[in-house]
Amino acid sequence: MTSVWESLTVDARDPARLARWWAEALGYQIITEKPGGVEIRESADRRPALFFGPVADGKERKNRLHLDLRPTDQEAEVERLVDMGARHVDIGQGDVEWTVLADPEGNEFCVLREREE
Repeated sequence: MTSVWESLTVDARDPARLARWWAEALGYQIITEKPGGVEIRESADRRPALFFGPVADGKERKNRLHLDLRPTDQEAEVERLVDMGARHVDIGQGDVEWTVLADPEGNEFCVLREREE
């Protein structure tokens, strides 16, 4: 027997706001929105989902899990995400080929370079 990856849960002070931000960033849609959280997916029948659940406290440390995004144009995507409210962060990554950003609630994620064929 194996398991299927259904969703990744993100703690959020404002789940609806953060879910909308990530839905716009990824081109996803909101599937469900309830007081207990908001689920977004590429489409209703696609897995995995991102689920944003409410928490009272803010983020205090570097994420132990993060998303890596691979756009077709890294520079343009970083600019678009920063214009949407992401910010550059230094988590000690040094001189690397990817860009580390944080979403509006401070969750780090990476924007990778274009995949070389």
